[in-house]
Amino acid sequence: MQRKVIAEMLDDDGGNPAEIAASLIDLKHINDWFGGTRTSIDLLLRLASKANCQQLSLLEVGSGAGHVPLAAQRALAGRGIKLRVTLLDRMSSHLPRSGPAAVSGDALHLPFRDGAFDVVSCSLFAHHLEPDELQRFASEALRVCRRGVLINDLIRSRLHLALVYAGLPLFRSRITWHDAPASVRRAYTCNEMRQMFEDLPARGIEISRRYLYRMAVLLWKGGS
Repeated sequence: MQRKVIAEMLDDDGGNPAEIAASLIDLKHINDWFGGTRTSIDLLLRLASKANCQQLSLLEVGSGAGHVPLAAQRALAGRGIKLRVTLLDRMSSHLPRSGPAAVSGDALHLPFRDGAFDVVSCSLFAHHLEPDELQRFASEALRVCRRGVLINDLIRSRLHLALVYAGLPLFRSRITWHDAPASVRRAYTCNEMRQMFEDLPARGIEISRRYLYRMAVLLWKGGS
Protein backbone atom coordinates (compact mmCIF):
# COMPACT_ATOMS: atom_id res chain seq x y z
CA MET A 1 0.00 0.00 0.00
CA GLN A 2 1.58 3.24 -1.16
CA ARG A 3 1.68 6.22 1.15
CA LYS A 4 -0.82 8.88 0.07
CA VAL A 5 -0.97 12.40 1.45
CA ILE A 6 -4.53 13.56 2.09
CA ALA A 7 -5.08 16.84 3.94
CA GLU A 8 -6.64 16.30 7.35
CA MET A 9 -9.43 18.65 8.38
CA LEU A 10 -8.42 18.97 12.03
CA ASP A 11 -4.98 20.26 11.04
CA ASP A 12 -6.51 23.54 9.88
CA ASP A 13 -9.64 23.62 12.04
CA GLY A 14 -11.76 22.55 9.07
CA GLY A 15 -15.08 22.73 10.88
CA ASN A 16 -17.10 24.72 13.36
CA PRO A 17 -16.08 24.81 17.06
CA ALA A 18 -18.53 22.05 18.03
CA GLU A 19 -17.22 19.74 15.29
CA ILE A 20 -13.62 20.42 16.26
CA ALA A 21 -14.36 19.75 19.94
CA ALA A 22 -16.12 16.49 19.00
CA SER A 23 -13.15 15.43 16.87
CA LEU A 24 -10.72 16.08 19.72
CA ILE A 25 -12.89 13.89 21.96
CA ASP A 26 -12.87 11.20 19.26
CA LEU A 27 -9.07 11.45 19.16
CA LYS A 28 -8.95 10.84 22.91
CA HIS A 29 -11.10 7.72 22.48
CA ILE A 30 -8.94 6.46 19.61
CA ASN A 31 -5.86 6.67 21.82
CA ASP A 32 -7.53 5.19 24.89
CA TRP A 33 -9.34 2.33 23.13
CA PHE A 34 -6.82 1.32 20.49
CA GLY A 35 -3.47 1.35 22.26
CA GLY A 36 -2.10 4.83 21.72
CA THR A 37 -2.16 5.94 25.34
CA ARG A 38 -0.72 2.60 26.49
CA THR A 39 2.10 2.91 23.94
CA SER A 40 3.21 6.30 25.28
CA ILE A 41 3.03 5.08 28.87
CA ASP A 42 5.16 2.02 28.04
CA LEU A 43 7.76 4.15 26.24
CA LEU A 44 8.01 6.55 29.17
CA LEU A 45 8.32 3.71 31.67
CA ARG A 46 11.10 2.15 29.59
CA LEU A 47 12.99 5.42 29.39
CA ALA A 48 12.56 6.15 33.11
CA SER A 49 13.71 2.66 34.04
CA LYS A 50 16.76 2.66 31.79
CA ALA A 51 17.73 6.17 32.88
CA ASN A 52 16.93 5.35 36.54
CA CYS A 53 14.80 8.51 36.87
CA GLN A 54 12.01 9.26 39.32
CA GLN A 55 11.30 12.67 37.73
CA LEU A 56 11.02 13.59 34.07
CA SER A 57 10.15 16.78 32.22
CA LEU A 58 8.30 16.14 28.97
CA LEU A 59 7.48 18.29 25.94
CA GLU A 60 4.53 16.88 23.98
CA VAL A 61 4.60 18.14 20.37
CA GLY A 62 1.42 18.32 18.31
CA SER A 63 -0.31 17.78 21.61
CA GLY A 64 -3.83 18.99 20.98
CA ALA A 65 -5.58 19.00 24.35
CA GLY A 66 -2.84 16.82 25.83
CA HIS A 67 -4.93 13.76 26.70
CA VAL A 68 -2.11 11.27 26.08
CA PRO A 69 0.68 12.93 28.12
CA LEU A 70 -1.73 13.77 30.95
CA ALA A 71 -2.91 10.15 31.06
CA ALA A 72 0.74 9.12 31.13
CA GLN A 73 1.37 11.58 33.94
CA ARG A 74 -1.32 9.91 36.04
CA ALA A 75 -0.09 6.41 35.21
CA LEU A 76 3.53 7.21 36.04
CA ALA A 77 2.52 8.88 39.31
CA GLY A 78 1.10 5.49 40.32
CA ARG A 79 4.61 4.08 39.83
CA GLY A 80 6.22 6.83 41.90
CA ILE A 81 7.51 8.76 38.88
CA LYS A 82 6.78 12.48 38.58
CA LEU A 83 6.16 13.66 35.01
CA ARG A 84 6.12 17.42 34.38
CA VAL A 85 4.26 18.09 31.12
CA THR A 86 4.52 20.99 28.67
CA LEU A 87 2.25 21.00 25.61
CA LEU A 88 3.06 22.45 22.18
CA ASP A 89 0.69 22.69 19.24
CA ARG A 90 0.67 24.78 16.07
CA MET A 91 -3.02 25.53 16.57
CA SER A 92 -3.53 27.47 19.78
CA SER A 93 -7.25 26.64 19.59
CA HIS A 94 -6.41 22.96 20.24
CA LEU A 95 -4.55 23.66 23.50
CA PRO A 96 -6.37 23.48 26.85
CA ARG A 97 -7.25 26.74 28.54
CA SER A 98 -6.05 25.48 31.94
CA GLY A 99 -3.76 22.78 33.26
CA PRO A 100 -0.15 22.20 32.18
CA ALA A 101 2.09 24.78 30.53
CA ALA A 102 1.05 25.18 26.89
CA VAL A 103 2.83 26.87 23.98
CA SER A 104 1.76 27.55 20.41
CA GLY A 105 4.75 26.88 18.19
CA ASP A 106 6.38 25.19 15.21
CA ALA A 107 7.50 21.56 15.59
CA LEU A 108 10.26 22.10 13.03
CA HIS A 109 11.69 25.06 14.97
CA LEU A 110 11.02 24.24 18.60
CA PRO A 111 11.10 27.48 20.63
CA PHE A 112 13.25 26.06 23.44
CA ARG A 113 16.93 25.99 24.34
CA ASP A 114 19.12 22.92 23.91
CA GLY A 115 18.39 20.24 26.50
CA ALA A 116 15.35 22.04 27.88
CA PHE A 117 13.42 18.81 28.61
CA ASP A 118 14.29 15.27 29.57
CA VAL A 119 11.96 13.88 26.91
CA VAL A 120 10.32 15.14 23.72
CA SER A 121 7.30 13.08 22.72
CA CYS A 122 4.54 13.03 20.13
CA SER A 123 1.46 10.90 19.53
CA LEU A 124 -0.33 10.67 16.17
CA PHE A 125 1.77 13.55 14.90
CA ALA A 126 4.64 12.04 12.88
CA HIS A 127 2.45 10.94 9.95
CA HIS A 128 1.47 14.58 9.37
CA LEU A 129 5.05 15.30 8.30
CA GLU A 130 6.74 14.52 5.01
CA PRO A 131 10.01 12.54 5.26
CA ASP A 132 12.29 15.60 5.20
CA GLU A 133 10.08 17.35 7.74
CA LEU A 134 10.03 14.30 10.00
CA GLN A 135 13.83 14.17 9.92
CA ARG A 136 13.98 17.88 10.80
CA PHE A 137 11.52 17.38 13.65
CA ALA A 138 13.52 14.45 15.03
CA SER A 139 16.71 16.52 14.87
CA GLU A 140 15.01 19.41 16.69
CA ALA A 141 13.57 17.02 19.27
CA LEU A 142 17.01 15.50 19.91
CA ARG A 143 18.41 19.00 20.33
CA VAL A 144 15.78 19.99 22.88
CA CYS A 145 15.81 16.75 24.89
CA ARG A 146 18.34 15.49 27.43
CA ARG A 147 17.48 11.78 27.35
CA GLY A 148 15.31 10.71 24.46
CA VAL A 149 12.60 11.25 21.87
CA LEU A 150 9.42 9.16 21.85
CA ILE A 151 7.25 8.78 18.75
CA ASN A 152 3.89 7.01 18.98
CA ASP A 153 2.15 6.69 15.64
CA LEU A 154 0.17 4.55 13.22
CA ILE A 155 1.47 1.85 10.90
CA ARG A 156 0.24 2.00 7.30
CA SER A 157 -1.36 -1.16 5.92
CA ARG A 158 -4.43 -2.22 3.97
CA LEU A 159 -5.79 -4.23 6.88
CA HIS A 160 -5.38 -1.27 9.22
CA LEU A 161 -7.29 0.90 6.76
CA ALA A 162 -10.10 -1.66 6.57
CA LEU A 163 -10.32 -1.77 10.38
CA VAL A 164 -10.53 2.03 10.52
CA TYR A 165 -13.43 2.11 8.08
CA ALA A 166 -15.18 -0.61 10.07
CA GLY A 167 -14.78 1.41 13.28
CA LEU A 168 -15.95 4.80 12.00
CA PRO A 169 -19.52 4.40 13.39
CA LEU A 170 -17.99 4.56 16.88
CA PHE A 171 -17.14 8.23 16.43
CA ARG A 172 -19.12 11.46 16.54
CA SER A 173 -17.48 13.97 14.25
CA ARG A 174 -17.53 14.20 10.46
CA ILE A 175 -13.95 15.46 10.85
CA THR A 176 -12.97 12.11 12.36
CA TRP A 177 -14.74 10.24 9.58
CA HIS A 178 -12.51 12.04 7.09
CA ASP A 179 -9.28 12.24 9.09
CA ALA A 180 -9.04 8.70 10.50
CA PRO A 181 -8.62 6.90 7.14
CA ALA A 182 -6.53 9.80 5.82
CA SER A 183 -4.15 9.30 8.76
CA VAL A 184 -3.62 5.63 7.94
CA ARG A 185 -2.93 6.46 4.29
CA ARG A 186 -0.35 9.07 5.36
CA ALA A 187 1.33 6.89 7.98
CA TYR A 188 4.74 5.22 7.64
CA THR A 189 5.87 1.62 8.01
CA CYS A 190 8.44 0.61 10.62
CA ASN A 191 11.07 0.08 7.89
CA GLU A 192 10.43 3.52 6.41
CA MET A 193 10.74 5.12 9.84
CA ARG A 194 14.03 3.33 10.55
CA GLN A 195 15.49 4.40 7.20
CA MET A 196 14.55 8.04 7.80
CA PHE A 197 16.22 8.06 11.22
CA GLU A 198 19.34 6.01 10.56
CA ASP A 199 21.56 9.06 9.99
CA LEU A 200 20.38 11.01 13.05
CA PRO A 201 22.88 11.75 15.83
CA ALA A 202 21.08 9.36 18.19
CA ARG A 203 22.88 6.88 20.46
CA GLY A 204 20.33 4.23 19.61
CA ILE A 205 17.02 3.71 17.80
CA GLU A 206 14.33 1.31 19.01
CA ILE A 207 11.27 0.69 16.82
CA SER A 208 8.56 -1.82 17.67
CA ARG A 209 5.01 -2.73 16.64
CA ARG A 210 2.28 -2.42 19.25
CA TYR A 211 -1.41 -3.25 19.61
CA LEU A 212 -3.63 -2.59 16.57
CA TYR A 213 -1.03 -1.20 14.19
CA ARG A 214 0.69 1.24 16.53
CA MET A 215 4.36 2.01 16.13
CA ALA A 216 6.60 2.85 19.09
CA VAL A 217 9.87 4.68 18.41
CA LEU A 218 12.48 5.59 21.01
CA LEU A 219 15.50 7.69 19.95
CA TRP A 220 18.16 7.78 22.65
CA LYS A 221 20.05 11.04 22.95
CA GLY A 222 23.63 10.68 21.78
CA GLY A 223 26.25 10.97 24.51
CA SER A 224 23.77 10.55 27.37
